[in-house]
Amino acid sequence: MTYNDIVRRLTSVYGQREARAMTRILIEDTTGLSYTDMLCGAVDSLPPSETLRIEEAVKRLERHEPLQYVTGVATFHGHRLMVRPGVLIPRPETEWLVDTAITICSQATTTCPQAATPRLLDIGTGSGCVAIGIKLALPRSYVEAWDISDTALDTATRNSALLNADITLRKRDALTATCDGETWDIIVSNPPYVCDSEKSSMESNVLDYEPHTALFVPDEDPLLFYRAIADYARQTLTDNGRLLLECNTRLVDDTAEMLCRHGFGHVSKADDCFGLPRFVMASR
Repeated sequence: MTYNDIVRRLTSVYGQREARAMTRILIEDTTGLSYTDMLCGAVDSLPPSETLRIEEAVKRLERHEPLQYVTGVATFHGHRLMVRPGVLIPRPETEWLVDTAITICSQATTTCPQAATPRLLDIGTGSGCVAIGIKLALPRSYVEAWDISDTALDTATRNSALLNADITLRKRDALTATCDGETWDIIVSNPPYVCDSEKSSMESNVLDYEPHTALFVPDEDPLLFYRAIADYARQTLTDNGRLLLECNTRLVDDTAEMLCRHGFGHVSKADDCFGLPRFVMASR
């Protein structure tokens, strides 16, 4: 098996440009070979055991399984994270939650030195990508992360250990969360927001492989999680505490209006890195 063999096989499924990018990442993550090594023919000389691993990986990619599940690795906010089936793959647009939380905390520290130790909560943490990104950037912060999935919590635990990010992980359900006396300076969340009716327009690599509990909400109640998170945030955010939410691009306006009705102030919207309306921010 050669580098060009792999590109040729994947091109029939993904197109040449994407096939080349996937082949490079696949070989780098599974063998440690550099792109220069690949172009110089190093793939041809791999031992049989490595060739077999790549062959099995290519077969999985040909079945449209996401590359991140095949390699077991995803990059988010400059960090390499472990991912696996049952856990949502981190997306680049979600980095806005990390960047915005960091900016808010940095600005607060400038005007109020005691704000250098903020308390942040990530609801629905999945792989732990957002919570870990925040903790690594703000090492003096207390960061807690929730999920209802044992697979997600185990993955987040492993990622936090791999990256030496001291976060607290708890199994808690956003839909039934109540205040037990805790307070937060910032709550962030990327909850399920894809409507069931949108399934027919989704790519098979997402629909057939990523966890539906982390993706979908019923058409008749698309803001199900946002209302629950807003109710909890009203009880637990400190004065002027911030709520940062990733949303369905079709429902950003509805989410912002719901937060206004729930008594939040300074409600604003933001686009993602692809120029699509994706985020809502509000203050208590």
